[in-house]
Amino acid sequence: MSSPAAFTFHPCEVAFCGLSGSGKTTLISRLTSLLRSRHSVGYYKHGCHRFDIDRKGKDSDVVRRAGAETVMISDPEKEALISSLPAGAFPAIPSLLHLDLLLIEGLKELPIPKVLLVDAGHKIPDTLANRAVTNVIALAAPDPAALENTTGVPVFQRDDIESIASFVERFLRDRLETTALQGLVLAGGHSRRMGQDKALLTYHGENQLVRTANMLLKYCKQVYISCRTDQTAAYHGLGYPLVTDSYLDLGPLGGLLSAQRLLPGNPWLVAACDLPFLRESLLETLVERRNPFSFATAWKPEPAGKPEPLCTVYEAKSRIPLLMRHAAGENSLRAFLEELPVHYLSLKETCTLENVNDPEARRRAERRLSAERRRDGP
Repeated sequence: MSSPAAFTFHPCEVAFCGLSGSGKTTLISRLTSLLRSRHSVGYYKHGCHRFDIDRKGKDSDVVRRAGAETVMISDPEKEALISSLPAGAFPAIPSLLHLDLLLIEGLKELPIPKVLLVDAGHKIPDTLANRAVTNVIALAAPDPAALENTTGVPVFQRDDIESIASFVERFLRDRLETTALQGLVLAGGHSRRMGQDKALLTYHGENQLVRTANMLLKYCKQVYISCRTDQTAAYHGLGYPLVTDSYLDLGPLGGLLSAQRLLPGNPWLVAACDLPFLRESLLETLVERRNPFSFATAWKPEPAGKPEPLCTVYEAKSRIPLLMRHAAGENSLRAFLEELPVHYLSLKETCTLENVNDPEARRRAERRLSAERRRDGP
């Protein structure tokens, strides 16, 4: 199974290919109607013939013919971009990433996972046997029984939309979830208000860096410590690999982007180093209820609190919009969660994600933790 990092238009893309008149558009439209109750769905069709969507004489056509390379038109319900740049030059991917999944019609020559629509003469299975079409994950046929045990891939009845939709959804989810979740402990702050390194404070018998990393490791393939270059000597012997900031002076965003640069195709479970009340059960719920189709899965306090960006799963597809927002001068991870499609989990006990930034907050945290230990016993 190929990595979702190696996609053509979208990390969750499936193409539907077949001969002209085989029902590709009809199948895709029926799948879209069904899947839209659970996901945001996009559609991409590559036409074999030239086309125009701005009719001759309309304002957009007049300005485009006057020399504008790209024209944008909109109304209160929709908008469109019309570009005369060479094929492939227009940056389509950032415009599609807000979708959960993308259904593509055609493009059988590209290395996209494909469902082949079978014609009555079985010419499509012949092309499959001859390896003329690659990356085939399933067939949709008028008579599946005629093809059973002959193709090596699942065969669905062409009108069994429920089964095809479930298969596509499961295939894409498996593809995302089999890409290993990585852990990142954010420790790159200067701790100016605390007066000493918050990451090396001890509340539970071990410093916060090691405690947080150990908790993350139960749910991640590997855990990394995010830090500044001048912190590496202090953290080198803690038993976890370091990711030094390659995006400087950006706060938590710089740590996340540096980790994503190291492993751009992986999702990241991120936690700050200054969360002494963080519990393993909170991380377990976050991972179990993660939505891999979204940009991120984050906690949001009830009833109307702001999302918590420093105990969050950031999916691989978040990297491009995070980089674009940074280029535009927007470096807030919380604003990213608020403004883009994100899967929220309701947080009732907000104190579990309370960070400790100064000596007075540290003293309060120590008193509270001591009281909890006395209450709960050994």
